[in-house]
Amino acid sequence: MSSTTSNSGPHSFGRVDADGNVWVRDGNNERQVGSYPDGAPEDPLALYVRRFLDLEATVNLFETRLPGLSARDIDSTLQVLREQLVEPAVVGDIDSLRQRVEKLAEVAEARKAEIAVERAQAKEQALAKRTAIVEEAERIAGQDVDKTQWKQSGQKLRELLDEWKEAQRHGPRLDKTTEDGLWKRFSSARTVFDRNRRQFFAALDASQNEAKKLKEALIAEAEAIQLSEDWGPTSMAYRDLMDRWRRAGRAPRKIDDALWARFRAAQQVFFDRRRAHDQENDQRYAADLKVKEALVEQAEALLPIGDLEEAKQKLRAIQDQWEESGRLPNREGAKVEGRLRAVEEAVRQAEEAEWRRSNPETQARAEGMLSQLEDSIAELERELAAAQADGYADQVRDITEALETKRSWLKLVQESMN
Repeated sequence: MSSTTSNSGPHSFGRVDADGNVWVRDGNNERQVGSYPDGAPEDPLALYVRRFLDLEATVNLFETRLPGLSARDIDSTLQVLREQLVEPAVVGDIDSLRQRVEKLAEVAEARKAEIAVERAQAKEQALAKRTAIVEEAERIAGQDVDKTQWKQSGQKLRELLDEWKEAQRHGPRLDKTTEDGLWKRFSSARTVFDRNRRQFFAALDASQNEAKKLKEALIAEAEAIQLSEDWGPTSMAYRDLMDRWRRAGRAPRKIDDALWARFRAAQQVFFDRRRAHDQENDQRYAADLKVKEALVEQAEALLPIGDLEEAKQKLRAIQDQWEESGRLPNREGAKVEGRLRAVEEAVRQAEEAEWRRSNPETQARAEGMLSQLEDSIAELERELAAAQADGYADQVRDITEALETKRSWLKLVQESMN
């Protein structure tokens, strides 16, 4: 029997006999892998060597791709390679290629173990991410409804839903029980949020409608007294209306602004009329004002009090002249009269101070008066800030005058106690 062989590479594992049959040495055996019944070509082993090289290239590719393959792809590829290497119709070192595949199988098993660990870690991370999404949704749903920023919170819930869907599409799958439980919590949080939002805005609408009704009623009251000439009580009535306005709550923004404009307009009619009245009185009683200012200066000259009895006698004379000297203009009257009252208070405090020297119990009462004055000043300061913020110039003037008087009294009380 004649044969054709090559002394190197895959060719060395094959031969062609005189009948044109192609043989390969497979381990310790030789088997036929093909034939050329019509006559062998110039290189009769080339076709079968090329087939071997293709098979070897497949093994090389598997080795290269192995670190990135899934466990399923590893198993299926190994199965195909092993089947292809049972009795392949190729010429080459088949036995060595089989051994190489089996060594790769060992590497593949280690890689599958790594994949199992990675999959477990990925599931843990996916579970943590899904749980974080659910917990954030529950936190949003559990906010105090009166402090919730509904637009931002609603947008955040939509973003969390997108994150959930993205994790579901591209992340590791969780077991059905776990995933269903998390989804139930997430869905429940969204339901609670939507229910709270509907209830909040329903309550807000009701509250705003009630505020609208209350403010319309206050406007009617303000308009009803805007032509009053009972200046003092009406001014106090407008202050009370303002307090009630602040407590009435807010209507919808545009409606509330329109209501406020009507309310201010009603007040402005009265206060413009009162201002004109005050200016007329200022001119009418300007001469009386000068007399009373001179009397106040005489009274203030009694301070600081030296001889208490002499001061009391002179003050009584000044008070008698005060009553006989006519009326005070409204604008300056409170301030001038307040100065006289401050002197009267100083004399009274001097009398009390004299008595306190022999009765310690009065010290406690003086401290009580001091506390009352301080509280009264604090309240007036708050009212002044509110009037300034609202732009009520007349109220600002009245409250400022009252503050100056109270502060004068406070100073005198403090001095007398010292």
